[in-house]
Amino acid sequence: MSSPPMYAGVGISGCWALRAEGSTSGAESLDRLYPAVGAARPPRKRTTSQCKSEPPLLRTSKRTIYTAGRPPWYNEHGTQSKEAFVIGLGGGSASGKTTVARMIIEALDVPWVVLLSMDSFYKVLTKHQQEQAASNDFNFDHPDAFDFDLIISTLKKLKQGKSVTIPIYDFTTHSRKKEWKTLYGANVIIFEGIMAFADKELLELLDMKIFVDTDSDIRLVRRLRRDIGERGRDIEGVIKQYNKFVKPAFDQYIQPTMRLADIVVPRGSGNTVAIDLIVQHVHSQLEERKLRWDMAALASAHQCHPLPRTLSVLKSTPQVRGMHTIIRNKETSRDEFIFYSKRLMRLLIEHALSFLPFQSCTVQTPQGEDYEGRSYSGKQITGVSILRAGETMEPALRAVCKDVRIGTILIQTNSNTGEPELHYLRLPKDISEDHVILMDCTVSTGAAAMMAVRVLLDHDVPEDKIFLLSLLMAEMGVHSVAYAFPQVKIITTAVDKKVNNLFRIIPGIGNFGDRYFGTNASPDWSDDTLDT
Repeated sequence: MSSPPMYAGVGISGCWALRAEGSTSGAESLDRLYPAVGAARPPRKRTTSQCKSEPPLLRTSKRTIYTAGRPPWYNEHGTQSKEAFVIGLGGGSASGKTTVARMIIEALDVPWVVLLSMDSFYKVLTKHQQEQAASNDFNFDHPDAFDFDLIISTLKKLKQGKSVTIPIYDFTTHSRKKEWKTLYGANVIIFEGIMAFADKELLELLDMKIFVDTDSDIRLVRRLRRDIGERGRDIEGVIKQYNKFVKPAFDQYIQPTMRLADIVVPRGSGNTVAIDLIVQHVHSQLEERKLRWDMAALASAHQCHPLPRTLSVLKSTPQVRGMHTIIRNKETSRDEFIFYSKRLMRLLIEHALSFLPFQSCTVQTPQGEDYEGRSYSGKQITGVSILRAGETMEPALRAVCKDVRIGTILIQTNSNTGEPELHYLRLPKDISEDHVILMDCTVSTGAAAMMAVRVLLDHDVPEDKIFLLSLLMAEMGVHSVAYAFPQVKIITTAVDKKVNNLFRIIPGIGNFGDRYFGTNASPDWSDDTLDT
């Protein structure tokens, strides 16, 4: 038998109490949660669509929490290190689940959080069901109203740190909007909804299950305040709907799931002691799962190995070596640095394009003769720059690839943890069908490049269609990327052998972004640390 839930904040003088759940009406088993659908009941009327996963920033009284990024959950082999910690929040309508979730987020004090609402996952209705919904004859409070298959697949991908697309449900039309939103996994994922515990497979994905137990009278008052104040409804209609549809659904489907919870929180958001207990437990779980981005492991993993076959270095002609001499020289002016960097970028891009797939084709010349030539056999080429230095390579790509699409990724190193973190992403649609040229000017340890490759893989870009381009790379970075992603083509104009204790390339090129843009970096910061 499963353990009974903990009732947080129950007792006298702050004492915690554990007590077995009392018998519920009918003493339903878990299978009781999956009855055959009887006569359809009218839905709870909703007038606005709300996505609790938006916006990507959650601003609290103390700080800003990023909710659309994630830390690098990948080790030096490019494989996943630890899964996210998923908290399930169940409870009746207007019990305060979302408020409790936000209080947990603020108290946790972790930088990467996703708050996912079950309201986004109502099923697409048939024409007949649409007619029922329009006349308030469709039951939105039944488990069958939710797309559990989509919920489960979405949570699985989020837990693995992959990107997902989330539907936006419009409660005025009872349909999903055409546009969906993209989310990433995080350190903590909080999934809340009235049926959060109503599916066995879904329960297995939840690392912690919390039931928000709020008095029915309080929940009714909250619904009255919301529906009358925000939705222009009358008191009689709200009470009628609550008694006829919402309350029976709670008694039949929601309250029985309380026995499945690890912790029951009486009084919802008013129970700050219970929330403190939850936060302490989550902190301990996160500490056990913690895995720092190990620079030392990257540095030592591939020492003395020959350079991989997936690496292609531009031939070091006197012209190429002469341009490297100029841009490596600390006395070179900014104008000359930019000029010769651009020349090298153009040569690098031209060299990289020779590795794209081509097929034979025949064209007719103006003289009426056939010419046996070659043409690009892929669908499209997309360039993705790793900000900020990588964007300097975009003009060279545009100059040689007509109508090329461009995306950007911003990865920055966390000054406290030393880990690269994804802060911004903009990728063209349907990128999974393209050959992608991933651009960064310098690569030292390869950590940021590896994270950028993972982002592309999360968007279903095949590994063998990714080309990593850089003006200068360290052997350490080459080995790290090649070992983690053996099908990614690595293309550069030069490879330096060493990386110093600050993970800067030696002899190197200095801080490329600062030299190109004319900015000044602090002594302990460089683009090389971002290109780790």
